[in-house]
Amino acid sequence: MKPVAIVFARAPRLGAVKRRLARDIGARAALRFHRATLCRLLRALARERRFDTVVAVTPDRAFLCAPGRVRRIAQGRGDLGERMGRAFRRFPHRRVALVGCDIPELGPADLIAAFRLLGRCRAVFGPAEDGGYWLVGMGPRRPARPFAGVRWSTAHALADTLCNFRRHAPVLLRTLRDVDRAADLVRARPCGMRRSA
Repeated sequence: MKPVAIVFARAPRLGAVKRRLARDIGARAALRFHRATLCRLLRALARERRFDTVVAVTPDRAFLCAPGRVRRIAQGRGDLGERMGRAFRRFPHRRVALVGCDIPELGPADLIAAFRLLGRCRAVFGPAEDGGYWLVGMGPRRPARPFAGVRWSTAHALADTLCNFRRHAPVLLRTLRDVDRAADLVRARPCGMRRSA
């Protein structure tokens, strides 16, 4: 079976996405960034035949236009860790990599690299510059509670999560920047989306 790439995304609604960025650049500009980055990522991943792409959306019943090859699922209730854990459990026997949608440099080559590593290790992470992570990937053998006790949206998110993976010897990918503030947007390089394997 092919591995699965899951893109975690909020439905693009004014005032409901990128709130910290919206405080710096305005709600409409933040929505434009969110929509453009999400659409660019989904189009790029949908063209890749080496893995299946799924977009996990919140709110659950929200409409989200996605390319034809991209399956849509609901994130469900709970905190971020509960929702991520649920997404992984939907694919218990496959290699799965879950990514955010606010990383302009993220592209198919990053998912391909993660899935290659998951052929040799049980877990892989893509660290973010702010202490979080832009990708978490796991093979079929996973920790029972991979996202327990994580302080989300802090500089401790990656370190907290890695504590749950001690027996799984995770491998780290390259460090990327997610866009939470206007300063991040200035330093981001959207052209990285065009990278291929």
